[in-house]
Amino acid sequence: MNQAPTPNPAEMYQQYFVPAMFLPWANILLNRAAPQPRERVLDVACGTGVVARAVSPLLVPGGQVVALDSNDAMLAVARAQPAPEGDSIQWQNGDAMALPFTEGAFHLVLCQHGLQFFPDRAGAVREMARVLQPGGRAAVIVLQSLDRHPVFDALMRSVAQHLGRPVTEVTTPFCLGDAEALRGLFVAAGFGTVELFTDTITASFAEPERFVPLAVASSAAAVPAFQELAAPERAALLKAVATDVDAALQPYRTADAIRFPMFAHVVVATKKV
Repeated sequence: MNQAPTPNPAEMYQQYFVPAMFLPWANILLNRAAPQPRERVLDVACGTGVVARAVSPLLVPGGQVVALDSNDAMLAVARAQPAPEGDSIQWQNGDAMALPFTEGAFHLVLCQHGLQFFPDRAGAVREMARVLQPGGRAAVIVLQSLDRHPVFDALMRSVAQHLGRPVTEVTTPFCLGDAEALRGLFVAAGFGTVELFTDTITASFAEPERFVPLAVASSAAAVPAFQELAAPERAALLKAVATDVDAALQPYRTADAIRFPMFAHVVVATKKV
């Protein structure tokens, strides 16, 4: 019997992780950002476009969304999704640390779970400030520290152990948990007002049997030691990690999903007038 083709990482992200966690986080981010009709909005590190599609209807009439990412595969999946109500979204490849826009081009800059991954985070925040109009807002959401997420803590420590690598190589999504250090990035970039909020969701991952292999593939995607594994070695690692994290997952298992709380910081920073 023919097996269904394995989705590429961008398709996996859209199919599995967007409904489980990134759509709920997008709604929280937009609630904090309070986008308005006619605003011009930039979504930095847009991925497959969940934030861009959610904000577009809120800008009617007359608003515009530009969604930027450096990953062409993510942008291809974004373009393939059904268009939302509202003006069309402009999808663009670009570098968050050197935004290809003029000074003061936007009323609002959004960034969902992307800042953690930028090599120069301070530079990326300065770029957000540069492309905002005076009085414009940057709204950025990042996960809190790993110790607030026991499922991912167990999973990532297991992955690092079996790869023989430092755990910090796989925990980048959780590296901005220090609230004051996060606030400091925006103060240093020259924003006038910097508000910091704490928000939570209950992430709900359907098809529980897929959670460990997909979460491992996602967390270790940028780790060379994982990418270099041959298929049998990778299968053995996934089996070992599944065994290691089983106890951590048990309190969160239901018949049809794995559900657990996740925690994030949301920064809303306003550019000086």
